[in-house]
Amino acid sequence: MKFRAFLISTALTAVTISYGTLAHAADVKEVQMLHWWTSGGEAAALDVIKQAVAKQGFAWKDVPVAGGGGGAAMTTLKANVAAGNPPTASQILGYYALEYAEQGSLADISSLAGKDGWDKVVPAALQKFAKTNGKWGAVPINIHSVNWIWLNKAVMEKIGGTEPKNFDEFVALLDKAKKAGVIPLALGGQPWQEATMFDSIVASTGGTDFYKKAFVDLDEGALKSDTMKKSFDNLAKLRDYVDPNYTGRDWNLATAMVIKGDALVQVMGDWAKGEFAAAHKEAGKDYLCYRFPGTDGSVFYNSDMFAFFKVPADRQAAQLALAQVTMNPDVQSAFNVIKGSVPARTDVSDAAFDICGKKGIADVKTANAKGTFFGSLAQNYAQPPAIATAYYDVVTKFMHGGIKTSDIAVTELVKAINAAK
Repeated sequence: MKFRAFLISTALTAVTISYGTLAHAADVKEVQMLHWWTSGGEAAALDVIKQAVAKQGFAWKDVPVAGGGGGAAMTTLKANVAAGNPPTASQILGYYALEYAEQGSLADISSLAGKDGWDKVVPAALQKFAKTNGKWGAVPINIHSVNWIWLNKAVMEKIGGTEPKNFDEFVALLDKAKKAGVIPLALGGQPWQEATMFDSIVASTGGTDFYKKAFVDLDEGALKSDTMKKSFDNLAKLRDYVDPNYTGRDWNLATAMVIKGDALVQVMGDWAKGEFAAAHKEAGKDYLCYRFPGTDGSVFYNSDMFAFFKVPADRQAAQLALAQVTMNPDVQSAFNVIKGSVPARTDVSDAAFDICGKKGIADVKTANAKGTFFGSLAQNYAQPPAIATAYYDVVTKFMHGGIKTSDIAVTELVKAINAAK
C-alpha cells in the first residue's frame, strides 16, 4: 500500500525528538503532546486543554512541530514511534490514525469510551478514523470544514460588496476589490493551501455529487470530465486576484491580511476564525463568514484527533485523563469557540458560539442528515495522504505555471491519482 510506503520513507528522513526517558516514575503525572498548533489562535485553543489536564493533576509537556500543515509533525511522530519512544498522545489526522491502529501501535481506550457513551455522540464519519475493529485508539476534539470564505467587513462596505451566491458573483466581488486598490484574495502559495481552495472550487463548479464522485469515489470519468477542466479554469480565474508576494506565505499570515484590511477575502478552513478571535475581532462586526459560493448546505470536513500510543502501565493514567478531558462537553465547547471549529460531539450546545460558530454547528447537523458531509481531499479525509499529496502536486504546479492549461491539468491529475493508489 503506497500510504504505508509514504510513511516509512518520510520516517527515514526524520530527526528523532527526545522526550527523555519516558518510563521513569517522574513521567507518570505528565502528558506529552506532539502537535503542530503554533499560530496564535491555535495556541490559545490548546491552552483550554492544558488547563483542564492540569486540574486533573497532570503536568503538560509541549512538543510542537511547526510547518507543512502537519506534515513535519507526522514525520517526527513516525520516527519516534519507530524508535520505541512515543508521546502520551499526538495530534493526528484520520488516515494516519488508521495506519498506526492497523500496525498495532495504538492503545485501546474503549473502556472509557463505553463508560462515557462516545458511540452515541460522535458522528459515524469520525468514528471510522478513531476506531479500528471496534476499539477506540484516538479521539476527535473538533470538526473543521474547509468550504468557507472570510471577509473584512469594513472593506466589504467600502467597495459596496454583498454576499456572493455563486462563483461568478464571487469573481465580480473580487473585481470590485481590485478596482478599489485592495488585494482581493489573500492566499498563501503553499500546496496544501492551494489544494484546500480547490476543494471548494470543485464543489462549487460541479456540485456536491460531483465532488463525491471525483474525490471520494475517485471515479475516473469525473476526474477527467469537462467539469473538472472547468474547475481548473475557475482556479485560474482566482489566481488573477492574489498579490505577487503570495508564494510560500503561511496561512495565518494570509488571514492577518484580511484582519488588517489589506485584503478583502480569504478562502480557508474555519481555523482562520481562531486568528480573528485571537486578534479580538467579532464575527458580524469586524468580519463576515460565508460558505464558499455554491457550496452552502454541504460540509467538506477534517477533524483534529488525538491518537494514543501503547505505553507502559504507569503512563496510561495520563492518557486516560487526556482522553476524558478532550471528550468532555464543556472542554469541547470552550476549545472550539477559540479554535474556530465546531465540537466533535453532536450533543454540545451552541450557546457559547458566535454567529459563524452557530452556522458551523447547524451546517454540520444538516449536512450529516442530508448526506452532504464529506471528507476534504486536501485535508487527508477523503483519501489517504499519498493521494492527497498527488493532488497537491498537480494543483500547485497549475497555480505556479508548471502546468500550462486546464486540459493538461486534468490529464496530470488522473495520472497522479492513479499512480498514488
